[in-house]
Amino acid sequence: MNARTYQIRTFGCQMNVHDSERLAGQLEDAGYVPVAIKSAPDLIVFNTCAVRENADNKLYGTLGHIRPEKLANPDLQIAVGGCLAQKDRGEIVKRAPWVDVVFGTHNIGSLPTLLERARHNSEAQVEILESLETFPSTLPARRESAYAGWVSISVGCNNTCTFCIVPALRGKERDRRPGEILAEVGALVDEGVLEVTLLGQNVNSYGVEFGDRLAFGKLLRACGSVDGLERVRFTSPHPASFTDDVIDAMAETPNVCHSLHMPLQSGSDKVLREMKRSYRSAKFLKIIERVRETMPDAAITTDIIVGFPGETEEDFQATLDVVREARFSSAFTFQYSKRPGTPAAEMAGQLTKQVVQERYERLVELQNQISWDENKKVIGRKVELLVASGEGRKDAETHRMSGRARDGRLVHFVPSGPAIDRLIRPGDVVETVVTYGAPHHLVADGDVRSHRRTAAGDNSEAGVRPKTKGVTLGLPAFGAPAVATAPVEGCSL
Repeated sequence: MNARTYQIRTFGCQMNVHDSERLAGQLEDAGYVPVAIKSAPDLIVFNTCAVRENADNKLYGTLGHIRPEKLANPDLQIAVGGCLAQKDRGEIVKRAPWVDVVFGTHNIGSLPTLLERARHNSEAQVEILESLETFPSTLPARRESAYAGWVSISVGCNNTCTFCIVPALRGKERDRRPGEILAEVGALVDEGVLEVTLLGQNVNSYGVEFGDRLAFGKLLRACGSVDGLERVRFTSPHPASFTDDVIDAMAETPNVCHSLHMPLQSGSDKVLREMKRSYRSAKFLKIIERVRETMPDAAITTDIIVGFPGETEEDFQATLDVVREARFSSAFTFQYSKRPGTPAAEMAGQLTKQVVQERYERLVELQNQISWDENKKVIGRKVELLVASGEGRKDAETHRMSGRARDGRLVHFVPSGPAIDRLIRPGDVVETVVTYGAPHHLVADGDVRSHRRTAAGDNSEAGVRPKTKGVTLGLPAFGAPAVATAPVEGCSL
């Protein structure tokens, strides 16, 4: 009997990407085999997002397109998980009765069982837990990258931003113990991973559950002692919880990258109050100033929402003023959209699409110019690049490849020069000099100064998709003796 095949289609944030790796790990443990998107699988899993207004339309439209495949092949199974599944629950099978399984953000570990039950019972299975029972990182993962890995340090969110539905779908913040996180980081490095990104809805509030407000800075420093770990990143912090000890840890820990994503959302203090963002523009700019004083080479990125209910032209100008002063290397800019179930959706002063679009275009124009100006400042600088997969060679004419600098910038480079005597692979490390700065990337058209082959490059060359076992053992606290830990209800602590 042939093994059942699967595809996972992921929408949304890095947390969803990481969850999809866990889903893939479980499916392969259950005997499923991955196939390319253009193939006809036995199982399609949609890992959904609920943050944007069109998320619902996107999912149900996609499910509608896939219905003929289900009618032609009744053995095809379709599963829907993630934030939209947590929100819509049984409504999904009412609107799309050809869906076989619906599972929520708190029970991604149930997918193989639910699929088997749906086949056995010949009816849809809907399972939505209200709280986390098993921390996702205790589950196996099949990672897409041979050289980079995600590590969740917390799940959920204790904030109440009026535009955001995530806390209702992911629950209250639950933190992992530091020793368990470091055990997972160590396991990834043993597999050849060079770069780890620490994940949390508010990553720098890590430690709230076990009463240590300095825990995140300590965790960053602890990552510096992991042999073989070359780069540490994290996302996303919250300005209200961002403290000097974290900045110092970034500056003083060699493998922590000088790359910071700090969501602004708005530069207007009035709008920030309406958003229930517990900081003001002066505090935000003070953080940026302190980061740049401590790490002059830091690249700082942000998120900005345009057109929040009640935003006036004066409010918008305040946002532009902060953008001019902060000089972000890049920004993720969004037009405000209503999310049912959020307080902002019911607020007075909803702006017209035309007003929001016009402001959005002005913001993008300003930020693009700033990004370009900031990238031009990097011309002539030597950069260390972790060669990226997916982006590959730029085009047949230039033969450029792509990599990420330590500050997170994308650099296209030419794999040539006297130091190059072997093929450069994704996961290898090269050094080159920036020759051109574009608004959204850098170019290094000169010779590569050095090339270091890595175990991650070996894995990429061999086409290995690394498999990581779930981690449930570790040190329960910094400096504490090693003891066995086990999952308890809500989290693995």
